[in-house]
Amino acid sequence: MSKTYVIYGVSKGLGQAMLEALPSADDLVYGISRSQPRDSQPNLHWIAADLSQPEQARDQVKAVIGSEKVDYLIYNVGIWESLAFDPAYNFQQCNDAEIAAMLSTNIHASILAIQSLLDNLKRSENAKIILIGSTWGLDNHNGKEVVFSATKYALRGMIHALRENLRDDRIAVSILNLGYLATEFSLETPVEQVLQQSNAELIPLQDVMLALKFILSTSYASCVKEINMPAMADHNV
Repeated sequence: MSKTYVIYGVSKGLGQAMLEALPSADDLVYGISRSQPRDSQPNLHWIAADLSQPEQARDQVKAVIGSEKVDYLIYNVGIWESLAFDPAYNFQQCNDAEIAAMLSTNIHASILAIQSLLDNLKRSENAKIILIGSTWGLDNHNGKEVVFSATKYALRGMIHALRENLRDDRIAVSILNLGYLATEFSLETPVEQVLQQSNAELIPLQDVMLALKFILSTSYASCVKEINMPAMADHNV
């Protein structure tokens, strides 16, 4: 039986890989991003939305999806501070506009997106909500990026509370907390080549797809709450 996917953040990188690896040819896919994906799939319905404008983005997506059943909702969005990972990063110098944009895109938009699609998810017999988190949202990480870290911690709080809200509806809510990804390599690049060229310091996208497929393959009797997936060489956590 065909499934309906709603995937946020599909223009490139991890989101583009999800479009390629997760749906089957007969599945219906709604992909949301501000810019159009580089490689469009035949079953993809692209919805242009600017998630820094949460209410507008919610309404644009809902207008297209309507009352359609949604089996899988994957929220793959997270913008960083402009000087993230830079020795010059200084939280005191983060301006109001940058902070507001990060909170709107990473948190506000995700809450509104999930809330607006709950009735659609309830039409499915085995619905899943998956949030893409980060090791910056884990306890005792070593990152300095305050606002991004705050938004990823918030996602973890959301999944626990959502589970209680949706338990009776048997909608599983999960978060996948990822470390450094080898996003410059496509899924077509063999894993061994990715490992060699990245000195095995980055997570191949194929590994992330396997984790996502595991979550999607579980029955409605299970709830995979959190998967933490740092790179083996990652000293951040």
